[in-house]
Amino acid sequence: MKIAFLGPEGSYSHLAAQSFLKTESAGENSRNGWDECVPFRNFPEVFSAVENGRVDSAVVPIENSLQGGVLQNLDLLQLTPDVYAVKELVVKIDHRLVYKEGVKLSEIGRVYSHRQALDQCATFLNKQMPFASLRDVESTAFGLLRAMEDESGKSVAIVGAHTENLRKGFVMGTECISDEKNNYTHFLLIKKGEKALPKNSQRVFFSAVCPHKPGSLIELLQIIANYGVNMTKIESRPEKNKVGEYRFFIEADCDIAQKETQEMLKAVALHTLESKLLGAYSQV
Repeated sequence: MKIAFLGPEGSYSHLAAQSFLKTESAGENSRNGWDECVPFRNFPEVFSAVENGRVDSAVVPIENSLQGGVLQNLDLLQLTPDVYAVKELVVKIDHRLVYKEGVKLSEIGRVYSHRQALDQCATFLNKQMPFASLRDVESTAFGLLRAMEDESGKSVAIVGAHTENLRKGFVMGTECISDEKNNYTHFLLIKKGEKALPKNSQRVFFSAVCPHKPGSLIELLQIIANYGVNMTKIESRPEKNKVGEYRFFIEADCDIAQKETQEMLKAVALHTLESKLLGAYSQV
């Protein structure tokens, strides 16, 4: 079993991949010692690896409790053919500052991290390092590498509290620096092919494009309500090359195996311009 994730090692995606690997390798998908988490440079590469069969599955963040949906991954899940979300994992986010021992915060010139981590620690950064340059990099783990390359000590990184193997002379802060301490990220395990979908699920995830007319979204929501389904979230994204049209990403509490769920999905497809099942999953 090979699971792709946004690298390098040490990122929150890597932590989630390791958790998913434990559940996957315990089942029939294990390859007797060949189980591994495989890092990739960016999310398009992660999705491509699943699509072309380089890996068996991949882990991607889909929503953060502070920042909302991870829009790039919503789009990639929609646009990548025959790829579905099959499991969900919720990871508590605990952002810590890594810096060179003995350096004062007032001396810091650069802060490296993923954009969401920088945004989630904005209050701390504005108060403690108001003049530091914020450097948006592909992952928290990559930001750590960049910061530790600066022997002057004027660069720091925001990483997860689980991060290990710091370079000699660098230390991790003892407190979470997030603006909101109750911070969680939802990760999805994605696989190729409808056969990868579970027989039963706690939730289904789908998208739909409503007709560009008054009341069309209300009609869509009414369809869901008519089947007694509790909608847990909805996110809108503009349709590419179609000005004024939006795609709605909807998650709902229901079992993919239930007749009512299947009938609801058929009704959504019938009354919208386009719809797509994106996944069915339970939380691990």
